[in-house]
Order: sequence, then structure tokens, then C-alpha cells
Amino acid sequence: MAMTGVLRPGHAVVRVLDLDESVKFYTNVMGLKETGRDKGGRVYFKCQDERDHNSFIIRKADRAGLDCFGFKVLNKATLATLEGRLREYGVATERVPAGEMLETGERVRFQLPTGHTIERFADKTDVGNGLGYTNPEAMMPEFKGINPVRMDHCLIYGGDIDGNRKLFEEVLDFTLVERIKLEDGTTDLATWLTCSAKAHDIAMVRHAEDGKLHHVSFLLDTWEQVLRAADIMSINRVSIDMGPTRHGVTRGTTIYFFDPSGNRMETFCGGYDFYPDMHPTTWTWDEVGAAVFYHDRKLNPAFLTVVT
Repeated sequence: MAMTGVLRPGHAVVRVLDLDESVKFYTNVMGLKETGRDKGGRVYFKCQDERDHNSFIIRKADRAGLDCFGFKVLNKATLATLEGRLREYGVATERVPAGEMLETGERVRFQLPTGHTIERFADKTDVGNGLGYTNPEAMMPEFKGINPVRMDHCLIYGGDIDGNRKLFEEVLDFTLVERIKLEDGTTDLATWLTCSAKAHDIAMVRHAEDGKLHHVSFLLDTWEQVLRAADIMSINRVSIDMGPTRHGVTRGTTIYFFDPSGNRMETFCGGYDFYPDMHPTTWTWDEVGAAVFYHDRKLNPAFLTVVT
């Protein structure tokens, strides 16, 4: 399981409509640190406690949404092994050369049954978190904006989420953590999967259109920081979709909001540890409201239907 194959989410590449406005938003409101720009116009960011050069990348496009979501693996041997397993499973793969993405090694790219592009990579330049590796302080004394700890996970929308889950479980050694059932009691509306001991590293919801993004999520340390994030969003007139509130699924506390291009993002904290000997949690349709929004115990239709 964890820490021997796929390690964690490594980067999200998101399309934005206005690059300058988006850079200001992610720098000043989100508090991400810009780490570089490439000749293709992509702008690279990292979160405060991440060691790798980048985890969140934006590029200008005529429509918002997700280009790809990447996972870091243990080493180059693991990258090759997983590529072989994907091909044996019948999934076409593409090798993207080292350096095509700033400070990032060779990537293996493939498509999920829902049409989303997923990448695997083993190498990304360690630029540190600013505290050093010898006798570090506990935190940076100065920071901007919301200042998340790390880019944590994403939620994607598409049709064949059963095929997605099977691929993640059987080929990439992910584990099912939680699921929500539809009214028939059999079909999954949504699933949450982990490659680590986190409550989830990727989630997916059944949807009529493939290739859609619901949100990219950023981790905060405490519920108080989630509330502080809400204050910062209000001060900056950020469009808040939902929260602050709590999920029943994973028990995380959360705020959903939109960037200037209409991409939904999340800041959250909490969520329990999950290990392979634990049974997945199932939510039935009659309790779907509490599963998604534990306090209100009812769904917000726009939350389920607005995607990019």
C-alpha cells in the first residue's frame, strides 16, 4: 500500500481565463508561493510546507477546468513498474520527457475511463519549505493570505467512475475509503480513494459529462484556520459556494469557493486516518445530505451540478 508505490498527489494543472488576475488571486488570497514560469505560459506555485518545486500550475485558456492531475511515485523503478501494469491492463500510456514541466522529471500520462488525464512522476526538484533540514523553526514567521499546508486532493466528475475505481484499485493499489450509493442501493454516486493513510487522495462523482472538475483541495492545519480562510475570502469578495461546514464523508471541515475563472477550490482540515485493514464506509441515499453537508443534512443542488 502506501509509501511503496504511489506516494501522494503531486500536481494539479488548471486552466484559467485571465492569467494576471489568477496569479494575483493565488498569490495574495490563497497565499501560494510562485516558483516559476515556463515558455508555454504556465505559472507554477507551491504551498507553504511542500518541499517539491511545484504542486499547482495554471495556464491561460478559453475555458476553465483541469488539464491533468499528477501523482508522485516512490522512484523511477516504481514509475516503470506502474507503466507496465497499466499497459497490461489495456491502458495506453505516453511518456512526457523530463523538463517539459519545470523542475519535474519524466512523467507517464494516461487517461481514465472518465476522460481525465492522470500523470505519474518520480522526480521533482526539492526546493524545501524555507525552514531548512537542520534545526528548523516550527513555522515561517510571515506569510500571505490563506497559506495552505499542501495541495491535497481533487474531486472529478464523469460517467464511468466504476471503471476509474477498478483501475485505481487493481493497477495502482489505491483503496476505497468511502462511498455514497444512489437510490437503487447498488450504484455508486460517489467514491473516495486513498493511496496513503489519508481519508482520500482522489474522489469522483457519477456525472453525465466526462472530464469535468469539481474542485482541487488545499489542506489547512486547524478548524480555526478554516474560519480565518472564510474571513480572508470575504474581505477579498471571493465567491463562496458552501461553508464553513463539515462533511459526513471523511469528517473533514471545509469551505468551497471559486477562483476568478470559476474553478471551484476547497480549503479543508481534518479527516481521519485510513489503513488497508479497515472497512470502507457506505452512505445510503436517504442520508446523502448528511454525507455531503453534515450540519445542514441537505444537498445544495448547485454544489452537485456546477463543474468546470
